[in-house]
Amino acid sequence: MLYPKPLFFLILENTVLYNFDEIIDRHHTGSLKWHHTDDTIALWVADMDFRAAQPILNTIERVLHHGVLGYTKPSAALYQAIINWHGSRYGLALDKQHILFSHGVIPSLALMLRVFTEAGEAILINDPIYTPFMTKVLDNGRKLVTSALKEVEGKYHLDLVDIEAKIIEHEVKLFLLCNPHNPGGRVWTADELEALFSICKKHDVAIVSDEIHQDLTLSGHEFIPFLRVAKGYEHKVVSITSMTKSFNVAGIKGSMIFAKDQGLIKKIGQQQRLSDEHDLNLFAYEVMASAYEQGGEWLAQALTYIEANIELTLHFLAQHLPKIKVMRPEASYLIWLDCSAYAQEDQRLYDQLRKAKVELSAGIQYGNEGHLKMRLNVACPTEVLMEGLNRIHTALNNDDIKQ
Repeated sequence: MLYPKPLFFLILENTVLYNFDEIIDRHHTGSLKWHHTDDTIALWVADMDFRAAQPILNTIERVLHHGVLGYTKPSAALYQAIINWHGSRYGLALDKQHILFSHGVIPSLALMLRVFTEAGEAILINDPIYTPFMTKVLDNGRKLVTSALKEVEGKYHLDLVDIEAKIIEHEVKLFLLCNPHNPGGRVWTADELEALFSICKKHDVAIVSDEIHQDLTLSGHEFIPFLRVAKGYEHKVVSITSMTKSFNVAGIKGSMIFAKDQGLIKKIGQQQRLSDEHDLNLFAYEVMASAYEQGGEWLAQALTYIEANIELTLHFLAQHLPKIKVMRPEASYLIWLDCSAYAQEDQRLYDQLRKAKVELSAGIQYGNEGHLKMRLNVACPTEVLMEGLNRIHTALNNDDIKQ
């Protein structure tokens, strides 16, 4: 059993120094990630095991102390916090009229299918990709078309020739982009985004960019919002993002939709009102404002800790499981592992890890390109990560896995 350490942050010279080594027992809290009743190490779903930033916790406490939890609308300060954050960090110029709110990025993704396409029309995605990209397309009666990413020297690249060929062949109406990419961790470069934009514009294809991992971009890489690329084509481009991944507050639902064309914003708003899904709850608005106004220091410290965990993981795997092909992430705390040298079947690979009491995300759920791959979450205390890595080593060195 892992027990929490008593100290979770220090205040030094007016700066909160967070202790990301703190182990917090999340069992019996309804946690999706820590759902097993035994001592399984959970290194799967994209959910950090870190205590939220103190300003966010203070905000929630203030709201509760007030005592009235009634209907709430977004404040002028919230809009300004969003505008300031995205402008100062990513050079994305936003005004209040460019911003809509949604319960989550996945609901927004489903909403965009209705905004840009009709039932039966084709939507193009990459493979591998975050699972809901596939399921929402199919659940909403659209035609799913995939373009496999090309792996070159341990890094994914867009296959632009294949993308254009698929657009033409299937009369694609919408391209769903994941930037930064999940599960591969790529942060697409300006040249890649420009090339993709040129193809989509040429064939009158709309683009929706899921940018939820933007704030988790790692050292040496630059995140570029797609709306910065889409000049002159804003009526066909939407970005969707959220504070939930960046600040580990996924249990508080809330996200944003950005679009710069007023006709498109109006159309999205009309679609939202059909199901009355444009309002957030009080806590979402307050946490969002607090995160963007006061959460920068927590995020910077979290990223430093995550990068150290990534380096530790890469070193461990190179030393103890050298046949695993590791895709070094350019963003996020998720590492994409090719375990094909250690296994022959996806289910057997997953089961062998579970037998060793460690849970990763099975790569096959992200598309055909995820065959014999696993997604590893390192956003946890280093002590927990090391125990998980040792269990992975035990599992993959078992001869049963190759039978």
